[in-house]
Amino acid sequence: MKIFGVDIGGSGIKGAPVDLDRGDLAEERCKVLTPHPATPDAVADGVKDVIDHFGWTGPVGITFPGVVTGGSTIRTAANVDKSWIDVDAGALLGERLGGLPVTVLNDADAAGVAEMEFGAGRGRRGTVILLTFGTGIGSAVFTEGELVPNTELGHLELNGHDAEKKASTKAKDDNGLTWEHWSRRVTKYLTHVEMLFSPELFIIGGGVSRKADKFLPLIKGIKAEIVPAQLQNNAGIVGAAMRAAQIHHP
Repeated sequence: MKIFGVDIGGSGIKGAPVDLDRGDLAEERCKVLTPHPATPDAVADGVKDVIDHFGWTGPVGITFPGVVTGGSTIRTAANVDKSWIDVDAGALLGERLGGLPVTVLNDADAAGVAEMEFGAGRGRRGTVILLTFGTGIGSAVFTEGELVPNTELGHLELNGHDAEKKASTKAKDDNGLTWEHWSRRVTKYLTHVEMLFSPELFIIGGGVSRKADKFLPLIKGIKAEIVPAQLQNNAGIVGAAMRAAQIHHP
């Protein structure tokens, strides 16, 4: 079965039809730049551009970089415009897409669901935490395979700062940090998360997962196993499609 997945990020909006039997993109993804300011109307236009590129007319799963409650309502918007807060994203996007059935969920939760089904978390029990490093830091927490939604661990306070302001990939790029310097920040962050949750496994996702060999060997002193996301930066797209399939083709 194929369902369309869209991943809204702080820097890009990307999407593609997903083959849910394989847990992979059915076609090469289309990406447009996230508009600035990333207002609801502007982002909705970007999502429409991605879907129109494929001429898609079925259900669509869409991730959002913030807390999504009730399957549709936006509660936080750290890396997009604050005017998203309290917006019914499902209604807005569904209307912009001409009435297509739309499902909205947190971006890291979507990536985590995909990794647990098709990737690095497959068959793993206990507590598993996926962390996506990009414009911010997203998180998805699983216990015995069940998702605890909207955890937002990127906003844990670390040395008086939001952790993602210091340890995201954007922080690395904005401050010109070497892999070694950035890895020390990531280690400090993982140590804090491990102290709070004692996971068996950390899965590191987001675009930086493609370069895991550059930084994972530099992370020391963490008791949990640490592995890169197998679906890399497509995990959000796959997870969004999975959620849409659960709702529209149960």
